[in-house]
Amino acid sequence: MSARYAVIGNPIGHTKSPAIHTAFAQATGQNLTYTAIEGKLGGFAAEIDAFRAAGGMGVNITTPFKLDAFAYADRLKPGAQLAGAVNCLNFADGKAEGENFDGLGLTRDIVANLGVALRGKRILLLGAGGAARGALLPFLHEQPEELVIVNRTLAKAIAISEQFASHGTIIATGYEALSGERAGQYDVVVNATSASLHQELPPVPTSVFRSGALAYELLYGKGLTPFLRLAREAGVTRLADGVGMLVEQAAEAFAWWRGIRPDTAGMINQMTVKLA
Repeated sequence: MSARYAVIGNPIGHTKSPAIHTAFAQATGQNLTYTAIEGKLGGFAAEIDAFRAAGGMGVNITTPFKLDAFAYADRLKPGAQLAGAVNCLNFADGKAEGENFDGLGLTRDIVANLGVALRGKRILLLGAGGAARGALLPFLHEQPEELVIVNRTLAKAIAISEQFASHGTIIATGYEALSGERAGQYDVVVNATSASLHQELPPVPTSVFRSGALAYELLYGKGLTPFLRLAREAGVTRLADGVGMLVEQAAEAFAWWRGIRPDTAGMINQMTVKLA
């Protein structure tokens, strides 16, 4: 009998996860099925209970259920605990263990796939939501020279920097400071806001991009978003969207569930949309 896994979200019709995990299973010789579940808002726990009762061994979680998964988990890995959100659940030992692989997938894509070292570099992270929170611990592990998190609501950025204080220094600021006391240029600028979903642009000046910088958009498959267009107009030539992050976090989940990590290069190449 095939091991059963799934991704849950709402909406879920756009998800690439079944194709990714099915390809991973074929490449690694794993006998599993992977489906998509469109969860009912307010009904996450019931959906997951039913999936587990039917033999489900693990689920990936996407919008808007990452906080529900955090609350559902019996145990939390340190990364999920700090992120305050769960994007993967493992039911292997009868308990629901939660992890967040988003930040690890992002860091691996930047360092391993794009070849951009983070050690000793200046990093600017736009946004203070779940995606940004998930990135902070993996970023700190890379020992950057400076890690700045900027958010429209400064208090939220400050609270996050204080929460992570025992793991490293995070400078919290508002957008207006990027043209004032925090003015400067960064080696890596990551857009972890939801602005691009609405074809909007975070209020970030072009001066934040250092020569040779990487501009990274977490949204994937949408071509040149307003953020990436701004970076290109500022002279940035290293642009990336979140497709590599998507595939890398999927590979981390697969390895956690199955004990074998699939190769990701082919899948990333297959899914990459030209940024134009």
